[in-house]
Amino acid sequence: MKKSLGIIFLSAALVISCKSQNVDDQTSKKDEVSASGLMADETKFVSENKTKSTYSDKPIHLTKADFLEKVMDYEKNPSAWIYKGELPCLIDFYADWCAPCRITSPILEELAREYSGKIHVYKIDVQSEQELAAVFGIQGIPAFLYCPKEGNPSMTSGIAGTPEETKKMFIQNIEGFLLKSKATNL
Repeated sequence: MKKSLGIIFLSAALVISCKSQNVDDQTSKKDEVSASGLMADETKFVSENKTKSTYSDKPIHLTKADFLEKVMDYEKNPSAWIYKGELPCLIDFYADWCAPCRITSPILEELAREYSGKIHVYKIDVQSEQELAAVFGIQGIPAFLYCPKEGNPSMTSGIAGTPEETKKMFIQNIEGFLLKSKATNL
């Protein structure tokens, strides 16, 4: 994909550079049309694929409505966990005033980039989404809900002693729980 993009843009650049040389006007105009046609087609292709893609390389903030749609509809299925996502997810229950939450925020941003297309990283502000916090019995933050594609989710809370250890903890949980084919509890 990247190679074809490069070839198309290189071709367009060559066509444009040919224009600056002493090439007759007719040929130059044909070349401009071809370059703009390629560029328009490529732009259309990229924008169509961006709209189709549901992967994000940064954490996504969820409301209750988003949670019911993307993760689990506990109103329709109050007694059974039925995960609705196409990828496993890690959900960070946080608050802006929470110091450990502020420590985890850049770590989760890194992990969202590193695991883009493999997992979703979601954030739920417990101040504005109190019902979601209550549904999951959140009593201390930060709290993290790991939701595999199959099987039951698992909840952890707190962070490690350093940001590096905290990132390592997240990676171990993501690799060992979310990305295993048959998930088991943490």
